[in-house]
Amino acid sequence: MKEGKDISLDFEIDKLTNSIENIITGEVFDTVITQLYLKDSKLIKKSDWVFNWHNELKIEDKWVYKLTTIVNPQVIHGLISITDKGDHIFLNLIENAKFNKGKQKMYSGVAGNIVSFACKMAFEFKYRGVVSFIAKTQLIKHYQDTIGAQLFGQNRMFIDTNPAARLVNKYFKDFNYDQL
Repeated sequence: MKEGKDISLDFEIDKLTNSIENIITGEVFDTVITQLYLKDSKLIKKSDWVFNWHNELKIEDKWVYKLTTIVNPQVIHGLISITDKGDHIFLNLIENAKFNKGKQKMYSGVAGNIVSFACKMAFEFKYRGVVSFIAKTQLIKHYQDTIGAQLFGQNRMFIDTNPAARLVNKYFKDFNYDQL
């Protein structure tokens, strides 16, 4: 991946849950999202991820966050890289951990949780929850249907205030964006 090159995202919103949910048992786990820094790169094994998150951590204007559960903060369920564009948050990369992909995945709700975090941050930054990203063409309708994203341009999408508020309310029950 070249620095500065826009990547088309292909994350799948499998289910909008209240947190993340074990596929087999249905048990729901409270999550926490924390920022990763270059010094934390040892937590990310390159073999467990498609994207090169070590490079992502080195780029100054990109912030990388990890999704873990409160009961097991050592296990990373998903990662996101974002950039503050001054009027919205841009999603550079999103990836579920290898064990949360495909037909044999262990947990659902990971991508929805991560995207809602970006929307929450966009509210906190006074951007009215607006988040944008570049979507793979075959997933545009999926993002429109699942998270209310809107298309502008060929494959650039954005999540506006109302859909962002619905996502934030789903995952962050105590968050009050009206008071920001």
